[in-house]
Amino acid sequence: MINNYIHPLSIGGVTLKNNIILAPMAGVTDLPFRLLCARYGSALQCMEMVSAKAIMYNNKNTEALLEIHPDEMPVSLQLFGSDPEIMAAQAHRIEERPFAILDINMGCPVPKVVNNNEGSALMKNGKLVGEIVESIVKAIDKPVTVKIRKGFDDEHVNACEIAHIAQESGASAITVHGRTREQYYAGEADWDIIASVKQAVNIPVIGNGDVRCGKDAKRMLESTGCDGVAIGRAVRGNPFLFREVIHYLETGEELPPPSREEKVSVILEHAELSYKYKGEYTAVREMRKAIGWYSAGIKGGAKLRGRINEMETMEDLKEVVKCFMA
Repeated sequence: MINNYIHPLSIGGVTLKNNIILAPMAGVTDLPFRLLCARYGSALQCMEMVSAKAIMYNNKNTEALLEIHPDEMPVSLQLFGSDPEIMAAQAHRIEERPFAILDINMGCPVPKVVNNNEGSALMKNGKLVGEIVESIVKAIDKPVTVKIRKGFDDEHVNACEIAHIAQESGASAITVHGRTREQYYAGEADWDIIASVKQAVNIPVIGNGDVRCGKDAKRMLESTGCDGVAIGRAVRGNPFLFREVIHYLETGEELPPPSREEKVSVILEHAELSYKYKGEYTAVREMRKAIGWYSAGIKGGAKLRGRINEMETMEDLKEVVKCFMA
């Protein structure tokens, strides 16, 4: 079935196989999880945001955040900061790494980022937005994109203005989260602002916010005219969602949810990947959170979460998950 919902998406010189994307999420879109999302159909894996200053100071924890695996490509590396010169210099410094697109974070709402005039705080300063985008575009050859919010708060809804500045400064695409910084992730995402941004610029616009299934993705594409959909919180513990959304957009049919066996298999693989890349101590603690997402809504899930939170070794954690399946 041929339709206009699912299609390749070109961003700068990069052509994605489809227009359904993994949104960047701190503490979620690490390398193990991105590998799983790529397998289930996500066309672009967006990394956790990385501080330009941390790169400049050779922060050892940042090096792990920058790791990319061939099986997850293409990848979007997301940089945050507020100094145009530092951001441009560090973008140039890391350009040889195998990411396809560099994204600038102008949407993070957390206080420690905003209070440093970074993330969504940048939406209060259009002049600085232009300087940051222009400086990075000049510094690297790869496409530069920007992720923004509706505005900083309801009194300052300026996504269209910021998107236009970004476009004029050389950005190749814009992702719009339909909430203000003040909202964080509460309330409903405003898809009308995504539609307004689409009307305001000529570069691709990717919608973000409240897409939880194929029907949601279709409604967003229809109602906003956006070129692609970035899925965030709904995919936590649910990389299968990409398969479901893409199938629905291609056929109009809803796939059954993953079986209990498939879920457990993916949990175990996620745990193995986390162990491989992060070591046992970190992997066990991060998998507690991940298994909480995977097991949401499953019969016996609360009991599983209780058991997992007591585990200290990867072997014990995997054994509990296997017993849960049985």
